[in-house]
Amino acid sequence: MEEQNNRTDYTEDNIKSLDWSEHIRLRPGMYIGKLGDGASADDGVYVLIKEVIDNSIDEFTMGCGKVIEVDVDFDTKRVRIRDYGRGIPLSKVVDCVSKMNTGAKYDSEVFQKSVGMNGVGTKAVNALSSYFKVQSIRDGQTKIAEFQKGQIVKDNPLQPTDLENGTCVEFIPDNDPRIFGKYAFIDDYITKMIWRYVCLNKGLTIKYNGKKFYSKNGLKDLLLSSMNEADSLYPIIHLSEENFEFAFTHSDKVYTEEHYSFVNGQNTTQGGTHLAGFREALVKVLKEFYKKDYEPSDIRQGLVAAISLRIKEPVFESQTKTKLGSTNMQPDGSGVAVKTYIADIVRRTLDDYLHINSEAADAILQKVVRNEKERKGMQSIRKLAKESAKKVSLTNKKLRDCRVHYNSKDPRRLESTLFITEGDSASGSITKSRDVNTQAVFSLRGKPENSYGKSKEFVYRNEELNLLHNALNIDEDMDNLRYNNVVIATDADVDGMHIRMLLMTFFLRFFPDLVKAGHVYILQTPLFRVRNKKQTLYCYNEKERDEAAEKLRGNVEITRFKGLGEISSDEFRYFIGKDIRLDPIILNKESSVGEVLSFFMGSNSPERQEYIIQNLRYEDID
Repeated sequence: MEEQNNRTDYTEDNIKSLDWSEHIRLRPGMYIGKLGDGASADDGVYVLIKEVIDNSIDEFTMGCGKVIEVDVDFDTKRVRIRDYGRGIPLSKVVDCVSKMNTGAKYDSEVFQKSVGMNGVGTKAVNALSSYFKVQSIRDGQTKIAEFQKGQIVKDNPLQPTDLENGTCVEFIPDNDPRIFGKYAFIDDYITKMIWRYVCLNKGLTIKYNGKKFYSKNGLKDLLLSSMNEADSLYPIIHLSEENFEFAFTHSDKVYTEEHYSFVNGQNTTQGGTHLAGFREALVKVLKEFYKKDYEPSDIRQGLVAAISLRIKEPVFESQTKTKLGSTNMQPDGSGVAVKTYIADIVRRTLDDYLHINSEAADAILQKVVRNEKERKGMQSIRKLAKESAKKVSLTNKKLRDCRVHYNSKDPRRLESTLFITEGDSASGSITKSRDVNTQAVFSLRGKPENSYGKSKEFVYRNEELNLLHNALNIDEDMDNLRYNNVVIATDADVDGMHIRMLLMTFFLRFFPDLVKAGHVYILQTPLFRVRNKKQTLYCYNEKERDEAAEKLRGNVEITRFKGLGEISSDEFRYFIGKDIRLDPIILNKESSVGEVLSFFMGSNSPERQEYIIQNLRYEDID
């Protein structure tokens, strides 16, 4: 049998050694998780900011520098971060930002309980920036170095200075199509990041674009920034001891449980051993206090909590530090287990608090009892709904699933996306043009039923919404969410807007943490196609349309898309590919879920009508 002629040779020539910056630029996901265009809070452009701030935070943690300055120019995309810590040793400035595995955090005495441990963060920022500048000031002298895409272009000699000690880093994320491409910073995401830093580091002040951020109450302030105080069933319980701090309350506006977890100031969005330990400890303490063996789900439903652990040399499951893997409090694996350490603190502090604060204890008990009653009342309904969903899932024509899911360990898990479409024509175009590996499609038959004011029973009795929430896999909690991005893809007309509102009502009513965690988006699709015989341009607004018509000149054809179904699958692939435009749904501090739903979907017709009139926009269409 003849060997195949197309077999690829494997020789010495296939072995390559990459420069440090080349490797980071070739495999950025290993260092910052994902690239993205700034539409999502976990996109790489925000990770770059975080990596630099983390270094400044580590200085603060060691008692050096109580103020950090963060300036972001949204037009030029230039970021400047200045701290007043000890400053990088002047002879090592260049090495610390351009030589892998170089830094002081291998010495636990110099940086105790720091976030960065591997000497990678600032190198990744340097390599993935079109411009990068680092300046260290120490004892009357300063050292400045400048880079482009990780390559040094200026290595200035030491200079005398009157500036206060510290480090200043400036960078512009690279807009190379192979790196970040067209990106934009969203102020709300950066503001939220800054606020979390000050809540987790008492005594720290961060000045962001001239605005001062400072927290007096730590995690209590953090929870208040993420929810309306009126939604809390009792005053937030805020306790701490040694290296562990926690705060929590219950809300009737949350049907699952919502957590904000941190390790050494790092937001561990996927939890880890510390979060698992807290959840277990909370259930155990409340069972013992009330002397009844309640179901854990009854205790945790409606829970809104924040926890923060300080630990030497934490072990994370990836460079992006989103999940804690440490099992013991000591770096060598000795000493008390993380779960045991947390359980002991929760048991002593919370038990004492509940004995002293009987009103809070009564409010928690009432919530648990209500949860239990609701769960038992829905058991038969939920069982029938799940059985129905299982039967339908095998032949469900509404869901066209993808191969890679968010709750997997696949390298592309962050790309997993579910498009919720309006009607068969739109779903058909998306289905034909999608990436079958990472993009799934769920087709609505029309307008979903308004879920405002409905109980959780509604979710299971409504066939379409039951199938949707089963597709997302968020019935019990967010841990098994199947898609990282949930994209509402409707027409930009009155009916499409109404469907968006109905879907948002559904998510905010029953799964608000899906929205709060930044998983929900609105798909932008072009309103116009402008083309001549040589070139086709897609435009998302009138300004882009006019600019395109001016650019092409001559015999130009302008087409307005009236709906998603009018866009062919051949064209659609351009709008859901690497150049996809997504509008994130963001809830700020003032956005009480209850108030938002009541205003837009409640019975206050005159108020809503007046708001719509005041904010109405229209256009003349030829």
